[in-house]
Amino acid sequence: MQTTPAHLYLSKEDRKSLLKKNNWKASYEIVLHWLWITFAFALVHFFPNPITIIISLFILGGKQLACAILMHDAGHRAVFNNKKWNDLIGQWLGAYPIWHNMHSYREYHYRHHVHTGLPEDPDLLLTRGYPTSSKSMMRKFGRDLSGITGIKAFFGLTLMHLGYLQYNLGGKIERHSSPPKNIITFGQRFMYHLSGPLFVNLLLFSILYLIGNPFLYLLWIIAYLTTFQFSLRVRSIAEHSLVKDCTDPFQNTRTTKANTIEKILFAPYHVNYHAEHHMLMAVPSYNLPHMHQLLLKKGFYEKGILSHGYWSIIKAAAQGQKKGKD
Repeated sequence: MQTTPAHLYLSKEDRKSLLKKNNWKASYEIVLHWLWITFAFALVHFFPNPITIIISLFILGGKQLACAILMHDAGHRAVFNNKKWNDLIGQWLGAYPIWHNMHSYREYHYRHHVHTGLPEDPDLLLTRGYPTSSKSMMRKFGRDLSGITGIKAFFGLTLMHLGYLQYNLGGKIERHSSPPKNIITFGQRFMYHLSGPLFVNLLLFSILYLIGNPFLYLLWIIAYLTTFQFSLRVRSIAEHSLVKDCTDPFQNTRTTKANTIEKILFAPYHVNYHAEHHMLMAVPSYNLPHMHQLLLKKGFYEKGILSHGYWSIIKAAAQGQKKGKD
């Protein structure tokens, strides 16, 4: 495992306490997550104008990232005590709303932890190429916020679900070794991977229809194609880019301090405590701030990477020379 051994900084009692799950705290974080989504829709429903639409799109993009992080945490079985409820919530409130399947993600993501920063890391392409030039960074953000990145990501993910492409969220495009050869195989893969996402998104549309404003669902689609992709990019850069040595467990992962706006856009479920997560990947999100304080006191960040704000990371990522394709 390509991580810093936890026992170097945390006692057995510390680790036991940090790994303990609390269903009430987990439920609170999930309810808060979905209340933000409700607020974003309500803002445009009651005050429809260009400013509220833009604000809503950025909130929804950040909370779609929160869906991805909930899927991620449930993939680590780090949300609820009960494994059945952990997987159920991870699928229905995390993965399905953003067109994912938690079980496929769980298997894929584990390889990232085993091979963090190494050539076998499936997410390595997401974090390479930084720092880059400011013009290159603006083009990247332009593709994200214009929907170009999102359209490509949506169709790529759909082809992965259907078995035409290998499942890879790190940007590597590779044909599946055994694509569906008949309508039966196609139907089986469709039902397993896409029936849940379709049902949840239809349910979301139906709720908005019943309150009298089905056009609000367009905000969810537009956010998915634009601001969600922007939030994903910044989060990925912050976690593993611009590091001194991607093969060094002390240096291949970063924790980032986040203000209120940055938490909404880039750091739901305390995902900004990413060095802590890589040290003990089954620690529930609501215990990560306490773990961070323990590691600060015990000197972990004399070697580990701690950044103060996402804006500082974005600036650092855009202050280099252009390297290859962007």
